[in-house]
Amino acid sequence: MNSFLPEWSSKPKVVIGMLHLPALPGSARYGGSVEAIRSLLLRDAEALASGGVHGLMMENFGDVPFYPGRVPRHVVAQMTALAIEVRRATDLPLGINVLRNDGLSALEVAAAAGASYIRVNVLCGARVADQGVLQGIAHDLLRLRRELGAEQIKILADVDVKHSVALAARDLADEVDDTIERGLADGLVVSGAGTGKATDPKHVKQVKAAAGADVPVFIGSGTNDQSLPILRMDADGFIVGTWFKTDGVASNAVDVGRVRRFMTLVG
Repeated sequence: MNSFLPEWSSKPKVVIGMLHLPALPGSARYGGSVEAIRSLLLRDAEALASGGVHGLMMENFGDVPFYPGRVPRHVVAQMTALAIEVRRATDLPLGINVLRNDGLSALEVAAAAGASYIRVNVLCGARVADQGVLQGIAHDLLRLRRELGAEQIKILADVDVKHSVALAARDLADEVDDTIERGLADGLVVSGAGTGKATDPKHVKQVKAAAGADVPVFIGSGTNDQSLPILRMDADGFIVGTWFKTDGVASNAVDVGRVRRFMTLVG
């Protein structure tokens, strides 16, 4: 973890709390009030920070159905403004994920807002999802990071990403190797079949064994108080969204009591 973020170098396990944005202007379920979105976002950020998480990750969770690639410019503008609000409200490291696979916009938002990392669902290869075929973007993303002078922004890349299937069977260790060595990912994310769904401990073990000690591996879905003791054996960190919400429902507000209980278990 030392080579990922200095702020996390002393943490035996890192916990990133999700900031699930409601539908933004222009999306199908937009509720009509940017101020309401801002208030909900800052409320959740405060709850996660008070609960003791080590970092935050903001994504356009409510913008279903998602674009497979680049989102419109107004989405980038809204997310940048909101990310700046979060950065003003807390000093926790902030990450950006632009669904479904717009790592270029995520990097632009992160660079403008002073965020520390981004998540990219398909950095290398190709996957079949509800948006169609998602293509790897490493070749454009790494060049954009250099062009922006933003090498300090780290890239968390999924392997065998949720809500998708592979075009053809492939060994997970080979995917990990390509994502690190050819996609130049700084860290990896392994998850279950969908949001809030359990991650297979065997997959975590395989990914960590292939990634090695120097590349952190995060659990991207389904971690809760019951699964944590098993998953923590091989994972370096956890990205937690659904379980931190009231009643364990992804669309609900963050429950600070749940966050505190989880962080106590993490130790």
